[in-house]
Amino acid sequence: MSKIVILDGYTENPGDLSWAPFEALGEVTVFDRTPVDQIIPHIGSAEIVITNKTPLRRETLDACPSIRYIGVLATGYDVVDVQAARERGIPVTNVPAYGTAAVGQYAIAMLLEICHHVAHHAQAVRDGRWQSCPDWCFWDYPLIELDGKTMGVIGFGRIGRQTARIAKAMGMRILAYDNNLCDEGRAIGDYVSLDALYAQSDVIALHCPLFPETRGMICKESIAKMKDGVILLNNSRGPLINEQDLADALESGKVYAAGLDVVSTEPIAGDNPLLHAKNCFITPHISWASRESRARIMDMAANNLSQWLAGTPIHIVD
Repeated sequence: MSKIVILDGYTENPGDLSWAPFEALGEVTVFDRTPVDQIIPHIGSAEIVITNKTPLRRETLDACPSIRYIGVLATGYDVVDVQAARERGIPVTNVPAYGTAAVGQYAIAMLLEICHHVAHHAQAVRDGRWQSCPDWCFWDYPLIELDGKTMGVIGFGRIGRQTARIAKAMGMRILAYDNNLCDEGRAIGDYVSLDALYAQSDVIALHCPLFPETRGMICKESIAKMKDGVILLNNSRGPLINEQDLADALESGKVYAAGLDVVSTEPIAGDNPLLHAKNCFITPHISWASRESRARIMDMAANNLSQWLAGTPIHIVD
C-alpha cells in the first residue's frame, strides 16, 4: 500500500471527522502540525503528501525523491511550488468549490454583526445593563437595516453569487464586478464597472482571487471613490487590501466598518494596523471551517487521490 503522510491534519480534522477515506487508500500517518524544520523528516519516504498550509517548496521536493503525488486540502494551492512539482512529474491536486455555502454565509454573518452588534448587546444583558436600564430598551451602536441598500460584490464567481443571493433575499440591490459575465450572475444582480460599484454601494464584499492586478486594490485611491460610511467585507484574500489605508479610512469614518476574515499575514502580525482600528471586526480565517465544509474537503481530497491511483486523475492544478 502507498505511504500517505498528512502534514497538518488538525485544522481540517480537530477530532470531529474521520481519516477513514484516506486510510482506505494506503498506510496513513497524520501529523496535527508540521513546523518548517520538520517538513522533510515528517515526509520521510512517503509517496503521497497531503497538506493544507504546510509549504512544499523546491528544496523540500529535492530532499524527498519518494514523493509521487501532492494533495492540497484547500482550493488555493500557493503553498506548493507547482512548477517544481511539474518538473518532477508530481501531480498537485486541490479541492475546488467545497466552501461556497459556508463562505457566503460567513460574509453575511460579518455584515449582520456590524449592523446589529448582537454579541455586544447579548453580553450587555449578561452584565446586568438591561435590568438596570431606566428605559424599556437600549443600544450602544447604530442599528442598520439592509433592506433597500446596495451591495457591490467584487468577484462574482460561485462564492460571490452565493453571498449576493443571501443579500438579495434580505432586500438588497446587487451590483457586481467581474471579468467573466454569466447569465446566472445577471439573474442575481447588475454587472457594472468597478468605479460605478464603488460609487453606488453601501456595502462592498470582496470575493475575488489574489492576482498581481488585484493586490492592494482596496487602497486610499479606491476608498476615495466609495460612499461615505461604506461597509467593507473581505473573506477572500487579505492582500487585496492596503491595510494601513483601510485603517486610516476607518479612523476617519470614511469607511464605517470592516468585517475581515483574512489579513495580509496569517496568523495576524502584532503590528497589523487593523488590530486597533475603529469598527474593525477581524476573525481568524474561519469562513471555510464549518464541519459540513470540512467533511466535503475530506471526501473530495480522498476522491482526488483515489482517482489518481486509478489512473483517472481529476482536479490537477495548472
